[in-house]
Amino acid sequence: MKEKPIRRTSIGGQALIEGIMMRGVSKGAMAVRKKDGTIDVEEWDLPERKWYQKCPFVRGIFNFVLQVKDGMTYMNKSMEKSGYLDDEENEERSKLEKWLDEKFGDKIFPVITFIGGFLGIALAVVLFLFVPTWLFTGLQALLGDRDISPFRSLFEGLIKIAIYILYLWLTSLMKDIKRTYEYHGAEHKTIATYEAGEELTVDNVKKHSRFHPRCGTSFVFLVLAVSILVTSLVPINSESFVIWFGISKGAADLLRVACKLLLLPLIVGISYEIIKIAGRYDNIATRIISAPGLAMQRLTTREPDGSQIECAIAAIKPCLPKEDEDDKW
Repeated sequence: MKEKPIRRTSIGGQALIEGIMMRGVSKGAMAVRKKDGTIDVEEWDLPERKWYQKCPFVRGIFNFVLQVKDGMTYMNKSMEKSGYLDDEENEERSKLEKWLDEKFGDKIFPVITFIGGFLGIALAVVLFLFVPTWLFTGLQALLGDRDISPFRSLFEGLIKIAIYILYLWLTSLMKDIKRTYEYHGAEHKTIATYEAGEELTVDNVKKHSRFHPRCGTSFVFLVLAVSILVTSLVPINSESFVIWFGISKGAADLLRVACKLLLLPLIVGISYEIIKIAGRYDNIATRIISAPGLAMQRLTTREPDGSQIECAIAAIKPCLPKEDEDDKW
């Protein structure tokens, strides 16, 4: 019997609190399991993509920022729709929360999204930019006259990857996050079922893998790996800044961090193109590229139950293209 060719789709998603958000070519949708057991489905039209969202190596940073923004927005919406915020342990709110509710009313979720996003970005900058720099500077000081600056980019990159793995492991131990990771698995399995050309039923979805090469977990790992390569090739090191500009070592380290921030759009752009290729083709090269990210998905995905798969199916159906040609990429 001749096997069906794999359908390569651009549809992607994100696990939410008791639900899933999906984005297709022209439609987006979120499906959330409510307290009464029903599934609330919200659909919306996606605006036509601008040139900078389609241009290779440029589109990566813009699409990434958009996905993060939408992800935080719909994560907060899912908390409201699922009744998570009404749980007994969340009933006693702090004075700050009550003040925010009185001042902003229905606009409280955008405010929370902004605050959460700002704090998240600040924490990421500290963990992935400052901490590796400080650790390397401390190690260099301990070694005294022994110069290890040629290995700086590699050392800092490995520290970033270690921090990322530690973060994933710690979050996987949290009860609420474990459940979200089950929805993450349902998202992947449902997309895989659609790509296989099979009918979207709970039984069909259960048969597929919970690991997917276009996952955000894999993308972040690629960003960290590509950053090692880019920062190794681009000569930005504190020692040179001290000589060139006559500044202190501490100021040189801060300048180096600023330079790495400026390189971030390039790093994200390259990583975005790599993960698109890995999701589109299946060969020895793409399997090697995808392997570390797929391994990390063992921490960020779990096998879902039937009710979680039902949410994933409800979320993906509005996003399916009317014609396969509409989803060519």
